[in-house]
Amino acid sequence: MADVKKQNEVWEWGKALFIAIAIAFIIRIFLFTPVVVDGSSMEPTLHENERLIVTKIGEPDRFDIIVFHAPNNEDYIKRVIGLPGDHIEYKDDVLYINGEPFDEPYLNEYKQKVNDGPLTDSFTLQETPVGSDLVPEGHLFVMGDNRKYSKDSRHIGAIPMEEVVGKTNIVYFPIQDIKVIGK
Repeated sequence: MADVKKQNEVWEWGKALFIAIAIAFIIRIFLFTPVVVDGSSMEPTLHENERLIVTKIGEPDRFDIIVFHAPNNEDYIKRVIGLPGDHIEYKDDVLYINGEPFDEPYLNEYKQKVNDGPLTDSFTLQETPVGSDLVPEGHLFVMGDNRKYSKDSRHIGAIPMEEVVGKTNIVYFPIQDIKVIGK
């Protein structure tokens, strides 16, 4: 009788462990995944070695921070600037989307620190590798917040939506830097 009870207990623990692993796998694949910031392209918003939670639910919106698979088989973290059909232009350190100026409050702190010219050099979308003056359908135009030192859509072109891993706005490590990032 003791053997049967022990076998039932082992079986119950095995089922519980299997279910827990299956749930963790499903959450990781379909809902959330952790990511580590590598590099300085998103400073001052994100810093090297910060750990983020990436949400795989929903479509990215303008000014969301996303993680995507870059052409060189690396994952990049950048901010969405242009959506499909948008015309993107920078003049005198001001972002213009479809001819309208847009404020980028997440850059204010960094703009004050830059004293050797504009934070973002002037460009129009047609001067980038995108090959058009509009963001193509099914693509996003992304830029790092550290504009002078970011390899982004100005260099690698628009990002296909199928390469987007997800969006992020939660830093969970290091503990003293836990925060929710706004747009």
